[in-house]
Amino acid sequence: MADTSTQSIQVHAPLARVAAVICDFARYPEWAESIKRVEVLEEYEDGYAAQVRFQIDATVLIDEYTLEYAYADDLSRIEWSLVEPSKTQRSQEGSYDLVETAGGETTVTYTLAVDLAIGMLGMFRRKAEKMIMDTALKELKRRVESLPAA
Repeated sequence: MADTSTQSIQVHAPLARVAAVICDFARYPEWAESIKRVEVLEEYEDGYAAQVRFQIDATVLIDEYTLEYAYADDLSRIEWSLVEPSKTQRSQEGSYDLVETAGGETTVTYTLAVDLAIGMLGMFRRKAEKMIMDTALKELKRRVESLPAA
C-alpha cells in the first residue's frame, strides 16, 4: 500500500514558466540528477506528453518505468500515474499543483504516492521519500530560476 507524501516550494517565476519546465520532459536529464534518459512515447493532440518513459539512477534505486500524464487546461495541475509495474514499483501516482501569487511567483506543491515492489522499513521509506521530494523540488526551482525571463 502506498503512503502519500506532499511538499511545497516557492519558485520565483510565473506559473507558465514553471509549467513549461515541468512539461519539457526531454530536458530532464539536463537538470534532474537521477534521471538519466527520457523518451516521450505518446503525445496528445495539443502536443503535451501523454506517456513518458524514464530511466533513473538514484544510487539506491535504479529503475525504468512509464508514466501517463494528464493536465489541467491552465496547467495549474499536472498529474501522472504508473502505466504498468516496474522492477521496483507496483504503483506510482503523483501531481504538481501550481498556484501563482499576486507577485508573480509560483507555489509548487508536489504530491507523490509510490508502492514499492521491494521491501523497505517504514522509517527508511519515509526518509527516502523526503529526500526524493526535496531533491525534485529544489532541482525544479533551480532550473526554472536559472532560465531567462520570457
